[in-house]
Amino acid sequence: MDLGAIGMGIVIIGAGLGIGRIGGQAVEAISRQPEASGNIQTGMLIAAALIEGAAFFGLILIAFVL
Repeated sequence: MDLGAIGMGIVIIGAGLGIGRIGGQAVEAISRQPEASGNIQTGMLIAAALIEGAAFFGLILIAFVL
């Protein structure tokens, strides 16, 4: 079994879990403070983009190693 494929799967699973957690926590925060929804959504989108970027670089790095 190719270890690169396992590494790519772990990167995708980690990114999915991270973005899912951010989304869930943001919805919970908005339900507690609806007046701050704009700031919460902005922070959520920035954090999700950073996680997605890190996952993308991880996949590219693994692809180059292969």
